[in-house]
Amino acid sequence: MGLTKKDIKLVKDPLWDNNPVTVQVLGICSALAITAQLKAAIVMSLSFTFVLAMGNVAISLLRNVIPPKIRIIAQLIVAAALVIVVDFVLKAYVYDLSKQLSVYVGLIITNCILMGRFEAFALGNPPGKSFLDALGNAGGYSIALLIVAFFRELLGSGTLLGFQILGDPIKKTGVYALGYENNGFMLLAPMALVTYGIVVWVQRSRNKALIEEGH
Repeated sequence: MGLTKKDIKLVKDPLWDNNPVTVQVLGICSALAITAQLKAAIVMSLSFTFVLAMGNVAISLLRNVIPPKIRIIAQLIVAAALVIVVDFVLKAYVYDLSKQLSVYVGLIITNCILMGRFEAFALGNPPGKSFLDALGNAGGYSIALLIVAFFRELLGSGTLLGFQILGDPIKKTGVYALGYENNGFMLLAPMALVTYGIVVWVQRSRNKALIEEGH
């Protein structure tokens, strides 16, 4: 049985028009903290996608047996178990990146997007729809992270995924031969917020429905 229009909407809407980071302004702490390098942003995106997708499915499967009074505790237990799995996998296979991401992997547990989708969607919908909802929201989160990380690493270090893109700053090749210098400010935390703000501005300038009317 193929996907219905509603199923496609579950995945499509959070990618842009209802992006959880740029429209709902959720989960921006990690979006600002780990976007100095594209590789770190990719690993965080994959980690978050795994936790949200598996967590949504787990909460959906348990939705009829979780007592309402302890549902938040149950959600935290599910999230914590999945984050522990992710943390162990990162330490086993990409130890350097796991150190770089540090506490931010653990903080996935308290990510507003994660707990919001558990509470607002997975508790009231079947596993299949919950999985699609997770893919959409994790995709929207990932897109925001990767856009910010792309520009921060490129303009701040002249590299992408560690590969020199703009030329060699030591030998003065590529754009460096024209007098260009890496903008170290792009690697600092304030520029993450500025870059994020530009992404939000571009999105809202392209979609007038997202512009809030003044009162």
